[in-house]
Amino acid sequence: MASLNVYSVLVVLFLTCGVVMATKENDQIIKESNCETKMGLPCVLEAFTSIFNTGSISNKCCGELVVLGKVCHSALVKRTLENPVFKDLNPATIIAKSIQTWNIALH
Repeated sequence: MASLNVYSVLVVLFLTCGVVMATKENDQIIKESNCETKMGLPCVLEAFTSIFNTGSISNKCCGELVVLGKVCHSALVKRTLENPVFKDLNPATIIAKSIQTWNIALH
């Protein structure tokens, strides 16, 4: 019984460390790439709505998103998903919508 408790603690510790490492990795990418300064607020809101709600992204904002770059785009979406406010969203659905928005921006 004690070994089961130790195993459970190790699993929780591993998962917690993995989440913290993922958060730090996304934050590091965002900081080093200056991701938060590459898009204007109106386009950030438009892209956010396209990914996290229902909406589309304009040609102007597609241009800003492409300049932002795929690495920044992915890191920002992942960091947003880590926020407890969005805990009820399905990460797979959001990632799929994120990819769809990125692909639309490229065309």
